[in-house]
Order: sequence, then C-alpha cells, then structure tokens
Amino acid sequence: MKWNTTRFAIDLSRPKVMGIVNVTPDSFSDGGQHASTRAALQHCEQLLRDGADILDIGGESSRPGAQPLPLAQELERLLPVVREAVRLGVPVSVDTYKPQVMQAVLNLGADIINDIWALRWRQPDAGATEPDAIGLVAAHGACGVCLMHMHREPQTMQVEPMAGDVVLQVRQFLERSAQALQAHGVQKERIVLDPGIGFGKTVAQNFALLARQDELLTSGYPMLVGWSRKSSLAGMSGSGAPLSAHQRLVPSVAAALLAAQRGASVLRVHDVRETVQALRVLNALE
Repeated sequence: MKWNTTRFAIDLSRPKVMGIVNVTPDSFSDGGQHASTRAALQHCEQLLRDGADILDIGGESSRPGAQPLPLAQELERLLPVVREAVRLGVPVSVDTYKPQVMQAVLNLGADIINDIWALRWRQPDAGATEPDAIGLVAAHGACGVCLMHMHREPQTMQVEPMAGDVVLQVRQFLERSAQALQAHGVQKERIVLDPGIGFGKTVAQNFALLARQDELLTSGYPMLVGWSRKSSLAGMSGSGAPLSAHQRLVPSVAAALLAAQRGASVLRVHDVRETVQALRVLNALE
C-alpha cells in the first residue's frame, strides 16, 4: 500500500513515523519551543536525524479551548518554514484547515494537507468566489490528504464529548468524508484517515478507538494515529498524580506501538527517536 503525495509515493508496507513541528507559542505540549523559523527548521533537521519519515508542520494550536488564529498570522508562521522544509528531501505535511493556507503551502511544494476538519471548514463570511478546501485539494491533482474526525470544534470539543458508539460514529464519518473527496476526483491512494484521538472524546472512548482499531480499517484506507502526549495518557503514572505532557513519553510510545500492531500506517509523534526504536523491535519480531 502506498500513500501518493505531491512528490513522493510513501511506502506504507511498514508503519511510518511523522514528526511533529509546532510553529506555535501555545501548543499543549511544546508551545513556544520551535516558534521561530530558525528553531523550527533546526527541529525539522533533528527529527530527521532521529528517524522521522515525514514532517508535519503546523502554525495554529488545536488544543482544547484554543482560539482560531487569523489567516495572516498563520501564513506568517508557516510559509518561511515550509519554504525551507521542502528542500530537506522528505515528505512535508502541513497541519491546517484554511483553504487559503492550503493553497499557499501547496504552491511552495508541500506534499500533504493534514486537516483536523476533514476539509469541511469554510470561513463564515466567505463569498461564492472564496476557495473551497475539497475543490482546492481536488484541483491540485497530486497532494496527499489526511482527513481527521473531530467532534464539535477546538473551542468546545471537550465541553460536551461524544455520546454513543464512538467507533461506529468515527468510522462512518471518515468513510463519508473520504467518499466525498473521491466524488470530486481525488484518487483513493491520496487519502489517509485519522480517528482524531482526543478531539472531543473521553478517555474511555479514545482507548475504545485503539482497542477496536481494526474496525476503522475495514474501509480500506490507511490510518494515521496521533496518541503522542495526549491527555488520555496522563493517568498512567501509577502514583495517582497525573503525568504532565512532557512526562508522557513512555505511555506515548506504548500507545503508538499498539496502534502500529493494530494496523496503523502512520504514527504522528513528538518523540521520534524513541518511537523509531520501539518500531524496530516490532519489525524484528515480524
């Protein structure tokens, strides 16, 4: 199985590691650490030395309660980093939901659009001539795309989490989203799906998505999973005191490895080196 993107056909016969590059001051785990262009590019290079297969660059935090970022500010953060990152010789993904940002980074040669809104978002006051995310991705003709499930929106997603059978609802939503994209002419080989761990789900629901991950794979699309440092892992200390984001390395790697065992094709992580080492153990067994 391959994931066709702008410049690369990514071989998914074994799980790939996507390294997170947050060009933000307020992300839940590493906000402010890589906020400058220079720091972000140095982080990109370090992730590649650690074994990352893909870089995922984001300019707007999507943590619970995060406020929307103005378009101009997101472009200011992202474009200098993406412009240089596409020269590093690996697939570059951009984490954004705004069509204008998608167009700008694709013009720079980005390979993948990674969208928490699954291409549904549209500016409230957008006119008929404003770009549509699905049409934009379809018109590009080559970029890869990751469609994620999110309940509600970042400002409200944890205020009232999902109810009912989360696995069934997530699977049906992702299937519909992928089919809608294919109806616009996007080949199936360009599409990867993400169940959206932590995006409007309870702790129990997140672990249900992991335990029953095989049910999400029945649609035949590769799956990208992002457990890295998520708050659902905070209760794994054993001492009763919740783990901070930076203390969640071990449970993050464990969750990533379990996701890979259950068929995930791409693991989106902060801790690339440790995840790569864990995957080498899994690969040795297989």
